Amino acid sequence: MKVKICSAAFNPWQEIQAYQATLATSAKFGATSIFIGTMRDYNEGDAVQSMTLDYYPGMTEKQLEKILTDAEQCWQIIDAYIVHRVGEINPDDTIVLVVVWSSHRGDAFDASRFIMEALKSTAPFWKKELLESGQTRWVEKNTDGYQKM
Repeated sequence: MKVKICSAAFNPWQEIQAYQATLATSAKFGATSIFIGTMRDYNEGDAVQSMTLDYYPGMTEKQLEKILTDAEQCWQIIDAYIVHRVGEINPDDTIVLVVVWSSHRGDAFDASRFIMEALKSTAPFWKKELLESGQTRWVEKNTDGYQKM
């Protein structure tokens, strides 16, 4: 299980391929659940030009590692990997990658969802948006993971 924080843009597919190559050859996984989060060009009804994403070095990684440990205790997973971007981010840039390997899809899906929702609600990240109007604002809360119909 691994956590990686990076300030440069990353290719999620290359990250997955490189990390999966490090998994023990005896690891027999039948399911890989992948979540890739990208920056939207809108939030709370406003057009967003860019965003600065900040974090607390050391504390953020520790919280993300705890989330992975919690997931491992609840589901039968073989491995998990989180990559999270910080710094200046533009619309369409990849912000977060969560990958879970498991023997079965149920554990992979459920653990992946848990990791992503816990990350959004407990990991110490701070977002400051630059709106199309030129104003800046801090994001006070993350959006709900479910779109209400």
